[in-house]
Parts: sequence; C-alpha cells; structure tokens
Amino acid sequence: MDYYGLMLRFFRYLLPILLLGALGANAQTAAVKPVTPQSSALDGELFYEILLGELNARDGEAGTAYALLLDAARKTNDTRLYQRAVEMALQARSGDSALAAARAWRQAIPGSREANRYVLQILIGLNRISETLDPIKREVTSAEAKDRNSALMAIPRYFARASDKKLAALTVERALADYLASPTLGAPAWATVARMRLEADDRAGALEAARKAQALDPADETVALLALTMMNRETPQAESIVKKYIDGQPLPEIRLEYARALLEAQQYKQAAAQIAIVTSEKPEHAPAWLLKGAMELQDGQLNAAEQSFKRYVELTSAKRAGAPHGESRRGLAQAFYSLAQIAEQKKDFIQADAWLKRIDSPDEQLNAQLRRATLLARQGKLEEARKLIRSQSEKTPQDARLKVVTEAQLLREAKQYLGAFKLLSDASARAPEDLDLVYEMAMLAEKLDRLDEMERLLRRVITGKPDSPHAYNALGYSLADRNMRLPEARQLILKALEFAPGDPFISDSLGWLEFRSGNLAQALQLLEAAFKTKPDAEIATHLGEVLWALGRRDQALNIWKESARIDASNEALQETLKRLRVKL
Repeated sequence: MDYYGLMLRFFRYLLPILLLGALGANAQTAAVKPVTPQSSALDGELFYEILLGELNARDGEAGTAYALLLDAARKTNDTRLYQRAVEMALQARSGDSALAAARAWRQAIPGSREANRYVLQILIGLNRISETLDPIKREVTSAEAKDRNSALMAIPRYFARASDKKLAALTVERALADYLASPTLGAPAWATVARMRLEADDRAGALEAARKAQALDPADETVALLALTMMNRETPQAESIVKKYIDGQPLPEIRLEYARALLEAQQYKQAAAQIAIVTSEKPEHAPAWLLKGAMELQDGQLNAAEQSFKRYVELTSAKRAGAPHGESRRGLAQAFYSLAQIAEQKKDFIQADAWLKRIDSPDEQLNAQLRRATLLARQGKLEEARKLIRSQSEKTPQDARLKVVTEAQLLREAKQYLGAFKLLSDASARAPEDLDLVYEMAMLAEKLDRLDEMERLLRRVITGKPDSPHAYNALGYSLADRNMRLPEARQLILKALEFAPGDPFISDSLGWLEFRSGNLAQALQLLEAAFKTKPDAEIATHLGEVLWALGRRDQALNIWKESARIDASNEALQETLKRLRVKL
C-alpha cells in the first residue's frame, strides 16, 4: 500500500481542520500580541474515524466509508467533510445517500449555498423535480442582494438534463412567484421562466414570459438575448422584443447578434443596416468590421471588404494583449483567410500568400497550408500544390479527409475529373459511411458524363441522409438541366425546398426547371428572387437566359455582365454565351 500517497490524500482534507487552532498575526504592525493556542477540533478518535473512512474508500467499501465520513462531518460541522461524504455516495452511485448527506450538510450550515446546490442537483438527477421547489427558493434567497440576478439566471442550467421539462418549468415558475412582480428582480425572474418554458417547447408561453420581462425592464440585455435565441428556434414573433431593445441604447454585441440572426433568416439588407450602425457609432468595435467584411465579400464588394478586414486586423492587433487569446487568433485567422481570398480574386497571388503566412493559430495551420496549395494550383503549379498537400502532417482522421477533399477539388478545377474521382473513390472505400464523399463523387461522375453512376450515388446519399436537401437538389437540377424526366425533377427539387425553404440555390434549380418546362413567367419570378437573395454568377446566368428567351435582350446582357463581374470564369456563363453566340 502506498502510505505516503494515502497520507497526502488525508491531509488534503484534514490540514484545514488541524489549523483551526493556529495563531493569528498582524503582519502590518511591529508588535505582535501573543495569542493563546486553541485546541484543534480534531481529536484522536475523530482522526481515526476519518482515516478509517478513507481506507475503506480506497478498498472499495464505499458504504462504510460514506457512513464514517458523514459521522465525522456531523461531529465537526466541517464543509469539506460533508462534501467528501456526498462525493463518496455519488461515486458509489447511491443517489439517496448523497441526498441524505447533502441535506444533513444544509441543516448543519443553513446558509451554505454550496450545500443547497448539491441538494438541488441531486434531486434533479434523481428525477424528483417536484421536490426542488424549496431548494430553488433557497438558491435565490441565500444569495447576496447584488448576486440575486445572477442566481436567477443560473437556474435553467441546473435543469438542463431534467427529463420532465414541463414539470421543471412549472416548478421553477412556482418557486419564483414572489419575484415576478418585483421592480428589480421581476425581469430576470420572468426571463428565467421564459427559458424554462422554451426548453419545455412551450414557445407561446416563453414568448409571453419574455414580453413580461421586457415590460419590467426594457433595457435588460438578457431578455434581448433570450428573444434572439427564440428567433433562432423558429419563433419569429420574438423579433419585436429584440427590436424594442435595439431602439434603446443596446450593447453593440447584441446588435451584432441581431445582425447574425437576420443573416440566418436571409435578411441581408436588414443585417447590413445593423452592422453599419455599429461601425458608425462604435468604430472601435472590432467584431463589427469582421462581420461587415464577410458580408461585403459575399456580395462581391472586394475593395470595401478588403478595407473592413484590414480595419479589423488593425483594431484586433492593437488590443490583442488584452483580448482572449484564442478568440483573437480565430478572428484574425478568418480575416487573413478573407484577405487572401480577395487578393487571389485580384490575381495578386504573392499578396494572398503573404496574408496566409500571417496565420499563427496552431488549429489553423493545416487549413492555411491547404489554401497555399490552392494558390499554387491557381498559378498552374498543380503538381507542386499536390506535393504541398501530401507533405502536411495529420493529427486526426479529419485532417486526412480534408487533405483528400482539397486535392480532389484542385484536380476538379484543373478539369482532371477522372483523377479526382479515383482519389475520392479510394477515400470512400476507406470510409464508406462518409456520405459527403459519395456526394462529391456523384458531382464528378456528372462531369465524366456517367449519368447512371451519378444517379446511383445521389440516391445512396438520399437513402443515408433522407433529410439533407443537397442530394435531392443535385439530382433534380441535373435532370432539369438535361431536359429529362421533368416531373420527377420537380418532385426532387420541391423535396429539397421542404428541408431548406427559401434557399436561393434550390430556388434557382426550380426556376431553371420552370424554364425547361416552358413556364417563362414563373421561371423569371423565381430566378429574380433567388438572385436578389444571393447574387451568384450561375443564378445570374440562368436569369439572363430567361430574359433572353422573353426577348428582353438588353436586360439579359446587363445581367450577364453582372455575372461576369461576380465570376468571369463560371462554366455555366461561358457555355451560355458560347451557345447563344453572345459577346459581352
């Protein structure tokens, strides 16, 4: 038996007790008053009891150990011994014993919030939700006045794993009844009720509680954040709560979160307006510039995006010493990636490589090197790019997969479709459950004009991931583009839209299907809406062809020019212009 290690373990718990009779001293004064030594609360019998308890715990006799340590805790009223007894019972998977020890601890030291929290969490773990009413009340009342807001807002976390969410929500609401009308604590109390209702999938009830919280304190940012959570959970009515908060003096962080929610809802103009307010009113707020740059880059505004990202780098680099290290590194990595992308689109490959070299996050080193390989391929140095990819070390299976996918993409862009297909096929054989690889193989099979194989692979994806819209859309669009089996193509595309309503690329597929079906007016409406939502080169190409077929050729030329500005090398655009013998 390792007695040295065992004694170290004992003294971890016993040393504070042994020091109960230690002398006090005032280090600030020259004269030190003598203090009469006091006897420790730990006598020989108690020491032996604790020692025996730990020995039993070491030998796997958890029940005996628990009884001895709980008895010692009761004799001393020592918090550490009570906690040790509770932990001993939990390790032995005896919830009832742990609850008994926690309750004894709370009874011995009524003001202990830690003891009460143990009682609360054990009751929840035992699924005795209805018994948590008193511990919830104690959790709030035992907190100091300045901490009660935080105590209220922390309650939903305790119930995160409760099996009966509805009973938990009802119990919490009953426990907080005395605070719901409070001018100081009413807002966080109602916000807590709202969160509990939301977790119980009572969206209407959560919305009602959030509105009551805001009525008591319109400036409470926690209510606004809760409303944003509700917006993300498909409760659009919660946006009115956010807007009311935004109309006041909102924190820039929350305004940006609202912008992100708007982006998620594909309300791009409204999101841009919120970001513009932050960059105007709080120009030193770096995250706003990062989000602004991302939106501008997505819209093809390269010069504006470049300035926004450079502003973010400037602000973040200046404050980096005081910023969370990981957070600043991630943000800077995103900015450098984006700046490299902009330089690449401007054909300034040297500058693009320089931006990538500035990425110093260890987690991003592989991605940065893969992007550098992409730059080499763009300059016609495909073999050099492939060597760079294959030379990178792999820490995880995901790293190996990323290397394969990147190399295949470079081969695809170089129109070496067969090589890319073989590379992915070998990877898929090693990981047959990876349906994303199967999907990419299907896209390459189409390029190789192996339509039967493409369809077989896409249907394999649909079988394995029946709720994923991409395979439905890809197969439906492929059929529509070839003017084949149009009724079946329609069913597939509409199925994709069920899983991703409003997706501009799937709407583009449906618009193209209508064009192939001869429904030009419907095609025009769908494609105009898709292009408005997402200014994409291929969507613009399809829209231009519909306008051309309608005899609106000047408009068609203008939209094709817009497509060329977005991506002059787009295959669909080049094929369309060649087929219709159009020069821009």
